Amino acid sequence: MKESATSDYIKFVLIHLVIGLAVYFVPFISKVYAITIIVVGYRYVFLRKNANNEALYVAAYIVGAEVFLRMTHGNFFEQYAKYGVIGVLFIGVYFKGFSKNSFIYWLYGLLLLPGVFISFFTLNFDTDIRKAITFNIIGPVTLMVSAVYCYQRKITFNQIRTVIDLLAYPLIGMLAYMFLYTPSIKDVVTNTESNFQTSGGFGPNQVSTILGLGIFLFFVKLVFSKKNKINFIINAVFLIAMTFRGIVTFSRGGVITGFIMVILFFGIVFLSLKVTAKFRLLISFFLSFFFLMVVWFYSSMQTGGLIDKRYANQDARGREKVSQLTGRERLIESEFNMFLDNPIFGIGVGKNKEYREQTTGIEAASHNEISRMLAEHGSLGLFALLILLITPLVLYLNNKQNIFLFSFLIFWLLTINHAAMRLAAPAFIYALSLLKVKFETEHEKPSLHRE
Repeated sequence: MKESATSDYIKFVLIHLVIGLAVYFVPFISKVYAITIIVVGYRYVFLRKNANNEALYVAAYIVGAEVFLRMTHGNFFEQYAKYGVIGVLFIGVYFKGFSKNSFIYWLYGLLLLPGVFISFFTLNFDTDIRKAITFNIIGPVTLMVSAVYCYQRKITFNQIRTVIDLLAYPLIGMLAYMFLYTPSIKDVVTNTESNFQTSGGFGPNQVSTILGLGIFLFFVKLVFSKKNKINFIINAVFLIAMTFRGIVTFSRGGVITGFIMVILFFGIVFLSLKVTAKFRLLISFFLSFFFLMVVWFYSSMQTGGLIDKRYANQDARGREKVSQLTGRERLIESEFNMFLDNPIFGIGVGKNKEYREQTTGIEAASHNEISRMLAEHGSLGLFALLILLITPLVLYLNNKQNIFLFSFLIFWLLTINHAAMRLAAPAFIYALSLLKVKFETEHEKPSLHRE
């Protein structure tokens, strides 16, 4: 059985490495890959009638592939991943229903509707209303659908590990592509700004976000593959590579989020272990920390010390930057002012960009989902955010076997503070915190829980 599991894992790793190579040399393959994911994934769910949460598996794979497809122009439209996730989870609900107690997330969706209606009257005449509304509301809708599907849905520990695997596989292809796209970091780093060249030619903020998630995913896989040396080595290599490429994007948010996820996961697992198992986990953690220092030192060498200055909030000459958040605090401040001026229903979905330009002269989209929700939805947005924050914490009281809950929740919270909900990842990962994880058999329990 172990040999079969190892063989299957190596096979999937090699397949995704080949996908990354193929897309680099024949870019059109990225579009074929995008179509294949939807066609094969949806068919898989239909044929199996979502008997074992296949919809969740396909949604996880779509989320993992999103940045890679955007990076390589594989998407046929911008919100491919969000619509893909919504569609497959609707199919899953059709076959297996949803919890009646998930009404709290239907309420969350209803709280956002007034802001949509208001935008029809407040957006400028020359604005593409459909596009403005869709851009800002599709993320919350993805979250609502994902949450309704996942709310207290029973899932085994091995199934949640499969979800983690399927999130991770597309990142392997993306990583291969990025190393081919920028084989030499030294040649493209000249300052401390976020770097598109080291990010596969795509937005560093979003690439950093998904690589930060990848750091967490491969750390988890590393912890649970200790008894399988080959898988352990593979996961260690990808964890190191993911960390290096995440750091050299020069976008800090995603990488810092990934490490916070790891620390939370480590803390939850550590507290649940017996003494001897705690000692083994500590060894793993300190080894990981040692390799992190090695990766950081190597990154510093490759960037001529510029990465150290970036994380110290300095420019290339070592001068302290005025802004700690690369100017985003001005956007947040303007959105809080919009909320104070329109505290009940807000200014309407998609209006914040126009409103900010009119009042401050700054033309920029929101990077912060919390301040955007307050600005565009007013007090209703505040209530919606409270639902999102409080519900998983309440569920945890009767769902302590979901050892990933706090890591998933913090990914959503930190990501929406620096990258809003431009990706499907924060919406979907948030919903995973609502799953009711069960260890159905002794064999299924994490090996770290045994002496």
